[in-house]
This record gives sequence, structure tokens and C-alpha cells, in this order.
Amino acid sequence: MVVGLFTACNEDDDDPTPMPDPDTDPIAVELEVRTVTDLPADPFTGEDDMGRPVGKNQFTFYSLENQTIVAREDSASSNWDIAFQGTNIIINGGPDRFGEGGAYIFEGTFEELQSVDPTRFIVDGVDNDVNDSDLAIPTGSTNGWYNYNPAIQVATPIPGRILVIRTASGKYAKIEILSYYKGAPESPTNEDESRYYTFRYVYQPEGTNF
Repeated sequence: MVVGLFTACNEDDDDPTPMPDPDTDPIAVELEVRTVTDLPADPFTGEDDMGRPVGKNQFTFYSLENQTIVAREDSASSNWDIAFQGTNIIINGGPDRFGEGGAYIFEGTFEELQSVDPTRFIVDGVDNDVNDSDLAIPTGSTNGWYNYNPAIQVATPIPGRILVIRTASGKYAKIEILSYYKGAPESPTNEDESRYYTFRYVYQPEGTNF
């Protein structure tokens, strides 16, 4: 729940109290840490001819503002902010998208990230010099949010990598991915069902501070 703090005044007030600025006043907005559990990201549906697991090759679209999955039929819109397919994450911004989205990776803890740096945002679909990719959140082990251990065939979030998101409507959020496996096991193995995201996030509707 987002709670705004407002001060009422009337015409007789000689010195009305000014409205708080959410970018400079840390008590202007009370922000909620939201948790999403087992968000499907194209779960495996079977095996191919080589015995390799396969899915439907489809993204799951999510609205950070509304805390809801957005139907694929509505993906060509600004109604979603972030989408997941396997270990790939896209945002709703860039030349082929319909929103104002962007992203960058902050190195530090979830709590240490206190404000957005507007100069760092990258959009999908444009080559950039920051992560040598055309995605704001790069793919591949160690490049973005996860590390893949081929010896045990397990992908795990890299501690201290927080996703900073500019949403489709130009608001901000910070996301910490906690697990890639159904049920968020503490020590996942290759026997656990993968492609299910558990993450926590804070959505900021009124400024750039968290």
C-alpha cells in the first residue's frame, strides 16, 4: 500500500505548511516491499527429440504497478513493465516496445539502493557500451542477474545485483530476484522445477527515492 502524507490548510492560514516533496523528503511517501512468488517464466512442457527440456518460448508479462500478470494478447501495449522467459528478462521500453521503460543493474544490497540514477538507464533493442548487449538486463551467466553452475546445472541469483526499473509509465522500481525455482528452495538442485521467479520489489509512484 502506498500512503501519501498531505497537510490541509485554509484561506485563514498565514503560513501554510508546504506539501512534502517525495524526491527530497524521505517521509513523504511510505513504500511497501512487495513479494512475488513462483511467477512462471515459460516453464518446461516436455522434451525435444534430443531429450532436452523445452517450453513454449513465451514471455510472462508483469505489471509492477498493479501487481498482476498481463495477458499475452495485451503485450503490444504499455500495460506491462517487465517480462520473463527462462533466464531472459525484458522491459517495456525501446524502439520495438510501447512503454517508456528502461533498466540498469545496481551493485549493492536491496536496502543500500536508496535512489534512482536517471542517467544510467538503458533500453532494450539498442546496442550499448555498458553491458555489450542489446538488452538492458543482459543475458548469460555472470553477465546480468544470475550465475549458472554447469557442474550441478543450477542457476542462482548473484548476491548484490539489484534491477533498477523505469516502468512503462515512467515510474521507478527496484527488484531483487530471490529464486529461479518453484517453491524457492534454499539450496536448489537440478531436480527442482525451474523457470519460476520469486522476487521482492519496491514500486515508487511519486519520485526517485526508495
